[in-house]
Amino acid sequence: MSEVKKLKSYINGQFVDSNEYFDNINPVDGTLIAKVSEASPAMIEAAISGARAALTDEWGRLSVNERCALLHKVADRMAEREEEFIAAEIADTGKSLFQIKTIDIPRGTANFRFFADLARFNDGETFITETPSGDKALNYSVNKPLGVVAVISPWNLPLLLATWKVAPAMACGNSVILKPSEETSSTAVLLAEVMDEVGVPKGAFNLVLGRGKVVGDALTGAKGIDAVTFTGASNTGKQIMKSVAQSVKPISFELGGKNAAIVFADADLDKAIKGVTKSTFTNCGQVCLCTEKVFVHRSLFDRFVAGLKQAAQDIKIGYPLEKDVFIGPLVSKVHQQKVLSYYQLAKEEGATVVTGGGVPIFNDERDNGCFIEPTIITGLDDNARVNQEEIFGPICHISIFDEENEVIRRLNDTDYGLAASIWTENLSRAHRVAPQLDVGLVWVNTWFLRDLRAPFGGVKLSGIGREGGKHSLAFYSEPMNICINIEQA
Repeated sequence: MSEVKKLKSYINGQFVDSNEYFDNINPVDGTLIAKVSEASPAMIEAAISGARAALTDEWGRLSVNERCALLHKVADRMAEREEEFIAAEIADTGKSLFQIKTIDIPRGTANFRFFADLARFNDGETFITETPSGDKALNYSVNKPLGVVAVISPWNLPLLLATWKVAPAMACGNSVILKPSEETSSTAVLLAEVMDEVGVPKGAFNLVLGRGKVVGDALTGAKGIDAVTFTGASNTGKQIMKSVAQSVKPISFELGGKNAAIVFADADLDKAIKGVTKSTFTNCGQVCLCTEKVFVHRSLFDRFVAGLKQAAQDIKIGYPLEKDVFIGPLVSKVHQQKVLSYYQLAKEEGATVVTGGGVPIFNDERDNGCFIEPTIITGLDDNARVNQEEIFGPICHISIFDEENEVIRRLNDTDYGLAASIWTENLSRAHRVAPQLDVGLVWVNTWFLRDLRAPFGGVKLSGIGREGGKHSLAFYSEPMNICINIEQA
């Protein structure tokens, strides 16, 4: 039997062993992938010390062009090792090869190139100030890094969402301490290897592994952390806010969502069914942007439900490398039980199960995994718990609406506000309705289409701040004003 791989933290330019390890389990068949180290308090302090030293050492002395050229080398090396990243991400998440190859890994690599190029043009402001006495002054701003940034990334898009934060933070000159989810640490370790291989100065990038309640809490509450950026559950975001409140650290949160789609009477029915199938079931519903509620105009309701039911039943569930597989398992047994509890709650609340509602049976090793059926329900009130709480699984509730103002009000009646999608062939309606939705992002006749320059984030319990393009640079750097008096001759 081959020795089980150990995933280690990367601190101040060195991979560091730990006295405590826990199991990393494959969600496809329940087998052991690796042992993940738990960073000790001393290791966290060492990471912070190394990151702080890097700000005034070699990393801090690099010019913007030198820094960004180094990040391009990171992207180049990631591309060279792409097959290793793909294999690690599949093992951790059970996602289909198609999704990993077309979204997760290439976009993770692209983040370094995109933000490295953007940071070169992160300019400041300049003003000539004239006073009533006739004096003049030159006011200009310079963009300075925040310092040491704690990046806490989730398990659903492990590499993509980690690099979405690490890349702009480093491009702006910050030192980074990445804490990935304990469920999906493998690609983060590969990223640390790449940082080491291309010669990123020690302390500029640090990786601390471990469970959120142990390592995450210790990291966010540490005195030497200057800012915290987090993607994950809203309740965790609340805890981090409490942790950083005493030191008033800058925070950027992309939190949970209870996203809805509206299918208007004038929608292209086939297009809407195809789009909602993708937005509900992609990655087994484990995307913060996935649709969990669908409002359908009465005139289309029966046909839409029948069409979505057929689409859900046609979804191929299985091994990540199997041809035409659309969804794999949920990330863990714990999460599987959570989603199943909502399936049961839906029945208790009086829902009609259109399709799904349980666990598929394969009669092979996959029955030891974390698979779950794509599920569609109807018949619940908007105030039902299933329609108000984020489930984060492959399920949606479909309800009827009659009037435009009615559906806007109902969609906004939630504590969340991340994303929504509108399906209509009426351009005026799209422009009229979209700004009235209390969300950070609205798609019209599409879903998951993103421009990396556009602002991304939510409102209410779905987050604080915006990321993407100049919005990321604005968070990870701080403008400093310099005023020069211009004396009269």
